[in-house]
This record gives sequence, C-alpha cells and structure tokens, in this order.
Amino acid sequence: MTFAATILTLYPEMFPGPLRLSLAGRAYEEQKWSLDTIQIRDFASDKHRTVDDTPAGGGAGMVLKADVLAAAIDHARLLQPKAPVLAMTPRGKPITQARIRELVAGPGVTILCGRFEGFDERIFAGREVEEVSLSDIVLSGGEPAALAILDACIRLLPGVMGAPSSGTEESFEQGLLEYPQYTRPPEWEGRTIPEVLRSGDHAKIAAWRKAMSEDHTRLRRPDLWDRHTGDRD
Repeated sequence: MTFAATILTLYPEMFPGPLRLSLAGRAYEEQKWSLDTIQIRDFASDKHRTVDDTPAGGGAGMVLKADVLAAAIDHARLLQPKAPVLAMTPRGKPITQARIRELVAGPGVTILCGRFEGFDERIFAGREVEEVSLSDIVLSGGEPAALAILDACIRLLPGVMGAPSSGTEESFEQGLLEYPQYTRPPEWEGRTIPEVLRSGDHAKIAAWRKAMSEDHTRLRRPDLWDRHTGDRD
C-alpha cells in the first residue's frame, strides 16, 4: 500500500523539495509513497483569489480565511477520506515519534500549511483538524515543518531503511535519546572508541548502550527523562 501525502499550501512548488533526494527520493521513485499538492488559493471565491484578511480586533499581519481553508480541506478529504488532517501551527501539540508511527500505520496524511498570522480559529471548530507543532519555534510558514514530518514518516515505511533495527534504536523510539555512536579509526586525536564497543561481548555492549542512553536523556532532556521514569512507575 502506498503512503499518500496531500499538502495544502500557498507554495506547492516547495514540494517535494529535499524529499526528492536520498532515502525519500528513492522511495518516491519506487512508489512507496505519493504526493499531491493543493493550492489553497484555488478555493478563493473572489476575482482576486483572496486567501487572507486583517485580524478581527486589529493587530499586525493577516489571517487565513476560514471559508477558503474549509473549501480546501473538504477537497482534500475527497482525495483521502481516511487520512488525518494536520495543521502546522506553533500553538499545536508537539509532534512525537509515537504519533509519527501512528501516521505511518495509516493510509497517509493531509497537512495544512499556515502562513502570515495563522488560521481563522473557526476552522478548528468547523472541521476535524489536528493542530500540530514541530518545535517551540516560529517559521515563516508551515511548509518546512510539513517536509520534516513527511521525512519522519517516509523513512519508517517498509523497505525504505536498509536495516530493520535502524528505525527502532534511535532517539525517542523508546522514550530516550540514542546512545553515542562511534566508527573507525579506533583512535582519533588521542580519543579512542570505548573499549566495551570493541570487546565483542554483545550483552555488555547492550548494557553500556542502555546506560549511556539513560544518562544522556537524564542530563540533556530532563523532560523526556521525567516522562520515561513516570511511565515506569
């Protein structure tokens, strides 16, 4: 089954962008995933194809109109009735690796890319849309975030990554950051690869990696560590 991605955007030329390359690009050529872009402006009803207006109550910037967004979303749902619709917004719930895996298990995803000051709030009451944030940062639009989410999904599709374990032994997969990685040469600028990794003792290596993963998470991401230890209580 092909994972189908639909992007609602004012800049369809931004896609597939970097997803033409590397693993995602090869998977695209092999039809493991597909991409449709929908120009939001096509659903404006006036002769100027207006998609935004000034904020009610005053303020800087422009706001994407609910009626135009609704028409675009309705069209996308005709293409992918079972796919969830994600709206990229800094106000949204931060995306997680667990949510990415849920998306990959489904038929695909529709992503609504914001611009300007964001969306008319009524679109979230009038349509079933999941507000999603990539991180605690503000971008000029939702397109770069949409590309990142698609990349996270595509790499987990069956047959995209070479080693089956590649997708499960990484940061966030077990609620922890990944353990440190090393490769040849065994010594570089006086720094050596930890002896345990050269021991050939797989049990000791696994124990070391688990300990390093926990240490790095506790020190670098106490929020993840608290969540991880809370889940085990």
